[in-house]
Amino acid sequence: MIKLNCWAALLGGAALANVASASIVEHIVRTQDAGVDVIAYPMGANDVITVRGSLPAGDSYAAAANIAAASITGFMLDKGTTRQNKFAIAKQLDDAGAQMAFNVGAQMVSVQARFLKKDLPLVVRLMAEELRTPAFSAEEFAKAKTQFEASVRENQQSTDQRADEALSRAIFPVGHPNRKHSAKEWLEAADKLTVEDLKAFHQKYYGPAYFTLVFVGDINASQIQQEVGKAFAGWAGGVGVVRTVSRDAVPAAHEEVVQVAGKESVSVSLGQSIGLRYQDPDTLALSVGTLILGSDFTSRLMSTVRNQEGLTYGIGAQILGDTFVDGSWAIEATFAPQLLDRGITSTQRELLKWWQGGVSAAELEARKTNVIGSYQVSLATTGGMASAILRTVNNGKPLTWLDEYRTAIQALTVDQVNTAIKKYLNPDHMVLIKAGSLASK
Repeated sequence: MIKLNCWAALLGGAALANVASASIVEHIVRTQDAGVDVIAYPMGANDVITVRGSLPAGDSYAAAANIAAASITGFMLDKGTTRQNKFAIAKQLDDAGAQMAFNVGAQMVSVQARFLKKDLPLVVRLMAEELRTPAFSAEEFAKAKTQFEASVRENQQSTDQRADEALSRAIFPVGHPNRKHSAKEWLEAADKLTVEDLKAFHQKYYGPAYFTLVFVGDINASQIQQEVGKAFAGWAGGVGVVRTVSRDAVPAAHEEVVQVAGKESVSVSLGQSIGLRYQDPDTLALSVGTLILGSDFTSRLMSTVRNQEGLTYGIGAQILGDTFVDGSWAIEATFAPQLLDRGITSTQRELLKWWQGGVSAAELEARKTNVIGSYQVSLATTGGMASAILRTVNNGKPLTWLDEYRTAIQALTVDQVNTAIKKYLNPDHMVLIKAGSLASK
């Protein structure tokens, strides 16, 4: 998914020129240490290091056994290890002023950290300890299940979440990593889950294979390699990323209503699967075309449906879930119930106009400037740079893409963008989801 704004306008030309002229890849040091893909990039952040990392152990890997196993395994990583409890670990991090957190997505478990240069050995050691030897204590497991179930129930009260869930289930087949599970499925799985299930999942999917760690900031690459090699030595296992998924026929266009009681607004999702991954050649053209339709206040949807007609609180279009496997394309909007029908009609009118007529040369040139400027600004912080490097790896692109991206954007033509829009999208194939407190018709 691409989300960009106009941050670039806030910086002076000299700052952007410096970012644009610098080659990123020539300063990257990439090694394999204890089986871990380690990427180090020096950046002017005095005494501070930022880490972004990921390994393939997300929710889609748990589907064959118990779908809740991946999320709750990830939740348990910072709840104590076989060597020390969570309070002892938290104290060490707090005393150092360091931050570290884990998160579970559809395919990846991600880790992020930020700390002072002197604390590199401590943070890497604790990161390895939590990833390799979680305690899976019965007490923490019970708490994790309760919190997980509460989170599932809370999400059911979000009209945005419900619309997104329903669209994914309508356009992706069972077993596809981008198809979201229902609340009923999550709760039934969590109820059946055992500590032994977590241990089995961890044993099978956690390991250095395909584990990537990116270090950016005031770094010493040799020291990073030494600490990672020491902390992760002897760790084995792990699985590769799923990048190819067999697909059923495209579902027929239809409309679904998801009732969510007590809501004052209605969330709408209108979209389809696109059969594209980020690494595929046409993705960039479709992404930029989508930004022109619905990315910010200058996009067509916001300018018309929101600003001119006053029909919505917010509206936008985006590509989702295309990092590893084929993704989806969707317009997402929020309407007051009394404006819902008019809002949907207006949205579909603008979609059809964009799809049939394409984008103009002026729109494309303006969006190129915005995209390139926002990209450059995103690389100005250690967190932004680390995320960009990790995202490039996960997207299946070579690290040279970090430098090539701006050129690729600038080279896009109107014909490429409009061809991609027509090739991968069709308003007649799109599913419409309405989630909220809707009156029966």
